[in-house]
Amino acid sequence: MTIKNIIFDFGGVVMDWDPRYFFKDHFNDDEKMEHFLENIATDEWNAEQDRGRTLAKGTEIQVAKHPEWEKEIRAYYDNWTTMLKSEIPHNVAVLRKLEHSKYHLFGLTNWSAETFPYALENYDFFKIFQDKIVVSGTEKLIKPDPTIWNVLLDRYQIKAEESVFIDDNFNNIKVAEILGFICVHVKEDTDLEKELRDLGVEF
Repeated sequence: MTIKNIIFDFGGVVMDWDPRYFFKDHFNDDEKMEHFLENIATDEWNAEQDRGRTLAKGTEIQVAKHPEWEKEIRAYYDNWTTMLKSEIPHNVAVLRKLEHSKYHLFGLTNWSAETFPYALENYDFFKIFQDKIVVSGTEKLIKPDPTIWNVLLDRYQIKAEESVFIDDNFNNIKVAEILGFICVHVKEDTDLEKELRDLGVEF
């Protein structure tokens, strides 16, 4: 089957986001920081905001559960832009090479509808997607729920088997493979251009 579409996840693929970029200085104590991120401001809690819960509601829920951490919980989304450190240059370079290729480019991201506009405004490479981006917070769906991939397929009338899906989360990769996508699992040492060339993508 010919590859016609290339679909990028964003966090961990083209954007370097990590709450530690803010909380490392805030705590100045790695052990305390890790306890907070593993037990209070957890990935699971943040994922509910990515699923569409408002930042304000998510914050109040967690403050009610952990009042002794109120200051830190409120600091989480107040300092979210510090956590979005930068683009990931080598992967963004691959995206830019694909901008004028024969492939249709799409984004499929787990991201809060409230914070994603900041990234759109501050990182010009998002324009390459020409608004063909499915954002979990807007759809009230989140990877690895298969339904969010179906939103992308239906909205843009594309086929999974003609599409490469790129993500850093292995659970997402596993579901995408079941749905019929050709997948690239991005790790720290992944040479994305080589991975795509090996699949037959032409630059």
